[in-house]
Amino acid sequence: MNRDFLLEAGMEEMPAKFAPDAARQLRENALRQLTELRLDFTDLTVYVTPRRLALLVSGLAERQADTREEVRGPARKAAYDEEGRPTKAALGFAAGQEVRPEDLFIREFKNIPYVFARRFQAGALASDLLPDFSAALIAGLRFPKPMRWDDSDTRFARPLRWLVALYGAEIVPFRYAGLTAGRVSRGHRVLGGEVSIPAAGDYAKVLASSGFVLADRERRREEIRRQAERAAAAAAPGAVADITESLLDEVTDLVEYPTALWGRVPAEYMALPEEVVTTPMREHQRYFPVRAAAGGLLPYFITVRNGDSRGLDTVRAGNEKVLRARLADAAFYYHEDLKKPLADYVPDLDRVTYHERLGSVGARVQRLRRLTALLAPALALTPVQAEMAERAAFLAKADLVTRMVYDFPELQGVMGAYYARAAGEDEEVCAGIREHYQPRFNGDALPASRPGAAVSLADKLDAVAGCFALKLIPTGSQDPYALRRQALGVTAALLREPADLDLDALLAAAYAGLSPREADPLAPWAEIAEPLREFFRQRLRFLLIENGWSYDIADCVLAAGASRPYAAAARAAALGRARAEDGFTAFVNAYTRCLNLSGPAAPDAKADADALLTDPAERSLLGVLAAAAPAVTAAAAACDFYGAYRRARELVAPADALFDAVMIMAPEESLRAARLALVARCAKTLGVLGDLTLLAPISGTA
Repeated sequence: MNRDFLLEAGMEEMPAKFAPDAARQLRENALRQLTELRLDFTDLTVYVTPRRLALLVSGLAERQADTREEVRGPARKAAYDEEGRPTKAALGFAAGQEVRPEDLFIREFKNIPYVFARRFQAGALASDLLPDFSAALIAGLRFPKPMRWDDSDTRFARPLRWLVALYGAEIVPFRYAGLTAGRVSRGHRVLGGEVSIPAAGDYAKVLASSGFVLADRERRREEIRRQAERAAAAAAPGAVADITESLLDEVTDLVEYPTALWGRVPAEYMALPEEVVTTPMREHQRYFPVRAAAGGLLPYFITVRNGDSRGLDTVRAGNEKVLRARLADAAFYYHEDLKKPLADYVPDLDRVTYHERLGSVGARVQRLRRLTALLAPALALTPVQAEMAERAAFLAKADLVTRMVYDFPELQGVMGAYYARAAGEDEEVCAGIREHYQPRFNGDALPASRPGAAVSLADKLDAVAGCFALKLIPTGSQDPYALRRQALGVTAALLREPADLDLDALLAAAYAGLSPREADPLAPWAEIAEPLREFFRQRLRFLLIENGWSYDIADCVLAAGASRPYAAAARAAALGRARAEDGFTAFVNAYTRCLNLSGPAAPDAKADADALLTDPAERSLLGVLAAAAPAVTAAAAACDFYGAYRRARELVAPADALFDAVMIMAPEESLRAARLALVARCAKTLGVLGDLTLLAPISGTA
């Protein structure tokens, strides 16, 4: 009879940021190990709170599945003598497989007869396997900063304090980290105490009813959302909680028994910039701001207590006091920072190190100004916009030395825009300062202003080129300088720029502007150029697929070049359209045939080689190619790749006719070279959409 299995590891409070990955690991490791153990089950649930990681396996089989397998032994000629009697090789094989020699049988393997044995292994009882399974599952979890708390080598997210392991109602006995598993869990640290779990399937229900713990993370998350919305409505008629999903996730992993309540923001601080009020709420206190139905910020906040509803007035007063102190600091910083214009902070950047090998932030500002000036005409900025962009580049980093950003680094760029506006700077300059960090994360908005687009590109190009020049290249999951995010930002921006900017040229310009110390030179451009191209090619491939193009379309168009993201996206759009049309398969076949014949290194033909092509099929293809190739090139240069494809299609019929009429690999060397050169020119023109051999076949295409 199948039974539920429960494993719980209880600990001191785990950091909220550890919880999602720990839950993922627990699920994946359990699935893998149960499969390896051949233990069937009906469902698997992971529970995670600050004080516990738990696994519930529903309907776990009582024993492993039996195994029957055929094992190959020695070849027949080595297993039996001339009289058919088993040799020592056969007898040894039979003994090793625990079968009788007469039970061996012959089967061919790769056309050679071998001796085989059938083995049967009865499955072990689950109750015998679960102790080792439980210990291995806990030991297999990995955390960013694990702790040690005794003389053993045991490491975990935080010190382990109890273990629960039940198979149905029976305790699964095992020891780990000096603890013995039992059925006694612990509830909420203040409200719950010890909680005895009668049977594995009762776990979540008993913890909720007796331990004041909502172990189900999704239930806890939705309960917080529901309570926060209700608390906002109680604070003011029509008010709504401003709930971001990332903050909701973090709060969910901070509490076991949530109770939401609202508090007041002192009225005198509501005159501060909105971000100055909401950043301490979200980033420091994990509060949800409250807004009116129309979107305006209201003088309230929502906090979530890890406990019940007793003494909420005291809890509210304490949270209001803490927020008041935070906002008092912020207001002081803000008013102090405004005592001088933003431009007066720029000289202080010379005393702030950007990187020990690349100099100060002040030196970086000069690089950004240079790059922004180079980008302005490429981005088709008007003279006025170019002037605004250069001014924004000059001021973009100035807020890094203000009091506000020193204490609230999340506000860099944001405060610069406010301070620039207070100093009378143009709105385009203020927008450029605010937007130059965008996109800050995947899915974030791109800069909306033209100065913002220019400074944002300059900022990210300089950062990526500088780090590659220092050999600070991301590896695996390690990316301390957020280069992947910055490269994604550059690529996403270039995808929307119809100017079709050349990324290789932009990166070379960014590299050329670096000015390292003479005693500590950078890696030469020739050494990092290709790694940089591949780094950005991967980001472009990711964005093309994220934007809806299949992996094979992305690979096809990128084979034609990845240095112009806008052109790559236009190619993908044209290819997607062409692929759905009749005749595309014939186009692909013609391209593939031309490419396979000519190869990557077709022989060079003499300048007058076309004169050797006298067959009517050759003359016909030459004429079509002479008319179509320039038109294809011109359309591609204008990023009209569908138009280029339509012209290139004119080559399909005469190319097919050529293959039917003549032998490309003619015995005469000069004629063979001329024909291969013609086929190579056709392949180049037909390949205007990319390397079509990388496309997955589509059935039913005419």
